Amino acid sequence: MNAISVNNLTRDYGTLRAVDHISFEVESGEFFGFLGPNGAGKTTTIRMLTGLSEPSEGTASIMGCDITRDAFHAKEHFGIVPEVSNIYEDLSAWNNLMFAGELYGLSQPERTRRARELLEIFDLTGFRDKKAQGFSKGMRRKLTLAMALIHEPEILFLDEPTSGLDVQSSLLLKEILSRLNREGTTIFLTTHMLEEANTLCNRVAIIVKGRLAAVDAPEKLKKTIQTTQSVEVSLDSMTSQVTADLTAIKTVTSSRHEGDKFRLFTPDPAVVATAIFEYAQAHRLKIISINTVGPSLEDAFLSIVQRQGDSRTEGRP
Repeated sequence: MNAISVNNLTRDYGTLRAVDHISFEVESGEFFGFLGPNGAGKTTTIRMLTGLSEPSEGTASIMGCDITRDAFHAKEHFGIVPEVSNIYEDLSAWNNLMFAGELYGLSQPERTRRARELLEIFDLTGFRDKKAQGFSKGMRRKLTLAMALIHEPEILFLDEPTSGLDVQSSLLLKEILSRLNREGTTIFLTTHMLEEANTLCNRVAIIVKGRLAAVDAPEKLKKTIQTTQSVEVSLDSMTSQVTADLTAIKTVTSSRHEGDKFRLFTPDPAVVATAIFEYAQAHRLKIISINTVGPSLEDAFLSIVQRQGDSRTEGRP
């Protein structure tokens, strides 16, 4: 049985079609990413999948339970971590967990056992009796995730879980999510962090203007634009003249600055790398670093979004 099944799911807001007849499936135990530009329909989709918004057309089921006709049983199978933490600030970490457990119908002994486990997992034991209003953003995210896991759900919906977190908190959350997935939890993730999706997800779906543009494994999506290879170089002098000269190298199709590095896109990285070495030697420049880089998930994402945007405007005046 698939963890999530979506068939022709559609959502209209008056004359605006936010989600347009999308269909896909998420296998049990899969780490599934749902990506798209701002306003593409990601949040609307996750709201329909979790029963917070009713579809205008189509169906969605969670572990075989229709989210509209059998919402009660569908919701027993999943936990939700919204983009904005939904903790109760006047309650302590412990009481937030107790309340969440009660909402999911757990007995007192079950709530107590799970709360202790989760406080330990999320390194919140020392804050057990402190009110959540004094928590940092990272602590709030951890507590929100703990509350979503109190009933040990089979599926976890996450909407931008690491948005705005510091590096340490973000890494901790990703480690916990990876562990949960390895232990069998199905995870449905919406994120703007494409590298996050690349490292965490088995498959990703890309939604553009309410329509699904692609559903596949990150590596397979990258291979669809295999010509978008590049050479990334950093020299001890990166003047405007140097970057102009490098961009003029034969087979370079485009270029861009990335921090202290310069990235040259080309279908033939070997030719470009050789030309860079010759240029540096001729101009007595020191190469600090040079790497051949294949297409990234970001490159694939931008290419798919561009193609989808072009197809939606074809034939318009």
